[in-house]
Amino acid sequence: MIDALAAEWLKLRTLRSTSVVLGVVVVVVGLTALLAWYAAGLWDGLPPDQRDHLAVSSLPDMTGMVGSLCLAVLGVLAVSGEYATGMIRSTFTVMPSRGRVLAAKAAVLAVVAFCTGLAAILATHALGRLIIGDRAIRGQSAEPLARQLPLFLAMSLAIVMFALIGLGLAAITRSAVAAIAVLVALWYVVPLVAFNLPAPWGDRLGSVLPGALAGELAGTGNPGSVGGSLLSPAAALAVMVAWVAVPYGVAAVRLTRTDA
Repeated sequence: MIDALAAEWLKLRTLRSTSVVLGVVVVVVGLTALLAWYAAGLWDGLPPDQRDHLAVSSLPDMTGMVGSLCLAVLGVLAVSGEYATGMIRSTFTVMPSRGRVLAAKAAVLAVVAFCTGLAAILATHALGRLIIGDRAIRGQSAEPLARQLPLFLAMSLAIVMFALIGLGLAAITRSAVAAIAVLVALWYVVPLVAFNLPAPWGDRLGSVLPGALAGELAGTGNPGSVGGSLLSPAAALAVMVAWVAVPYGVAAVRLTRTDA
C-alpha cells in the first residue's frame, strides 16, 4: 500500500491541474482579503448611525464554499485525467489491485484537500481579522480562533467530502464533464431547489445536502444560508460519511468489473 500511496502522491503533485486548482484557492483567499479591506473602508466612511446596515458574508465561509468546489474538481481530474490519456492502463498493469489503487488515490486526495482547505480557511480568518479589526461589521465574527476552530475543522472535512465525491463520480463516469456537472448541481443547483420547497421539505432536504453538513457537524447550524440545520453533529457526520461512501463504493465495483 505504501508504494501505491507514493505513486498516487507523485501523480497528483505533478498533475498540472493540481497547481491550477491550488492557485485558484490562493486567489480566493486574496479576494476575501480585498473584500475585507473594501468593507473596512466603507465602514470608516459611513456615519455611525448607518453602520448597522453594512453586512458582509462570513469570509471563511466564502473560502470554504469555493474551496469545496475547487478541491472537488481536483478530485475529478485526479481520475479523469488518467482515463483521458490512457495512463490508467499502465497504472493497473503495474498495480493490478484496482481497489488498492482507488484507496490510495482517495487517501492522498483526502490529505491534500484537508490541509489545503484548513490552511485557506485559517488564512482567510487571520487576514480578515487583521484588516477588519474591531469594526462591528455584520456577518463577521469577532470570536477568538479557539472558539471558531471546531467550525473551521468541520468546514475542512466538508472540503474533503466534496473532493472524494468528485473522485468517486469521475471513477464512475470516467468523464470530467459529467462528473463536474453533477458536482455543480450538488454544490449550487440542488440547494437552491431545496430552499424554494415548501416547509418542512425544504429544511429536510437542505439539511442532508453536502453544503449544510459542516455547520451541522460543528453545531453552529447554517444561519443566513440555503442549507438546513436539522441534523445533530453525530447525524451530520454519518450523512457526510454516506456522501463519500456511496459513490466510492459504486466506483470500486465498477473498477473491478469493467475494463479500463
